[in-house]
Amino acid sequence: MIPPLKHVLCIDDEEDILQVTRLSLETLGGFKASICKGSGGALAQAKSLKPDMVLLDVMMPGMDGPSTLKALRADPEVAGIPVIFMTAKVQPAEVAHYIQLGAMGVIAKPFDPMGLSRQVEALWREFHESKRA
Repeated sequence: MIPPLKHVLCIDDEEDILQVTRLSLETLGGFKASICKGSGGALAQAKSLKPDMVLLDVMMPGMDGPSTLKALRADPEVAGIPVIFMTAKVQPAEVAHYIQLGAMGVIAKPFDPMGLSRQVEALWREFHESKRA
């Protein structure tokens, strides 16, 4: 049985994207959505909140998404949290690279706020179904 997705941590450096993401996930998806502006406090926030999933922007100043994912994977407390990258860079080779880095999926930016929660839920199901196979 697939565990329910309840809590998503959204990490992005753009405030407007964070707010639209949170509104979409909470209002349309019924999820709890926490936000983290930029990667600076991402690891600490993931450790304190223990979300079911992380939505992570790829291109951020300072520590980018792949570096943030590496830091998450290096910490045993949060290493198992599934991560979805959100990015405008969605050429097949780029997506394959993100998956190779350990992301469970990629959502293209700009995203459709009306469909975001369905995309997140679908990736959550695919992730858990692949673990059972």
